[in-house]
Amino acid sequence: MGKIRLFLTHPLAAGQPVPLDAGQGHYLSGVMRQGPGDEIAVFNGRDGEWRARIVTAGKRGGEVEPLQQSAPQQDPPDLWLVFAPIKKARTDFIVEKTAELGAARILPVQTDHTNAERIRQDRLQAHAVEAAEQCGGTFVPPVDELRPLSRLLDTWNSDRRILWADEALVGPAQTLAALSPGPWAVLIGPEGGWSMAERDRLSALPYITRISLGPRVLRADTAAVAALTLWQSALGDWRAAPGTAAATAMPIG
Repeated sequence: MGKIRLFLTHPLAAGQPVPLDAGQGHYLSGVMRQGPGDEIAVFNGRDGEWRARIVTAGKRGGEVEPLQQSAPQQDPPDLWLVFAPIKKARTDFIVEKTAELGAARILPVQTDHTNAERIRQDRLQAHAVEAAEQCGGTFVPPVDELRPLSRLLDTWNSDRRILWADEALVGPAQTLAALSPGPWAVLIGPEGGWSMAERDRLSALPYITRISLGPRVLRADTAAVAALTLWQSALGDWRAAPGTAAATAMPIG
């Protein structure tokens, strides 16, 4: 059985008991058949990963005792994903893979052609937590509430550049090696495409870089994974250290 990992919100320190909520207690005892004395891994997004011993676990919650740090805190690069929600299962996919791929923040936006008028922010945040637990990460990206794209752009800090995956640029995929490092965001549009008003506004912004994701028009969920992968390979924490062979990307689940 693979290592069981849980995301906790409390500080982690050796010998300091940490409570489990009802869902975590049930997961350990009822699903994974773990009990007092068994060891799991825990993390809180700040203190790295810790080896912890189960003190109690049941339907009403429980308690674990951190024993020793097993991995240091590893924060993602300063990369955000801005995307228009689509159908429920595919929006879940976007959030899950964004967390696995190492984005620092997830911002759902409503565009002129966005299909979804509302989201369950708490459910999407739970998907981000689950993805971090399963992929070995020590950071969970926050998922923002849905807001209009126009409102987001009104208050956007121009120091954070935006990589706009524009389906109108279908053609050879572009390399990002020439882009400058720093804070970035990837922008993925809705299934219905951008309105002309949105295109005009985005095209006029000096901090936006338009890119092609290849010779085929990708679905929104595929485009999010492709754009994040390109950025991570060129500017993020996937890059090989100087003087080493290029890293080989492992398939995501």
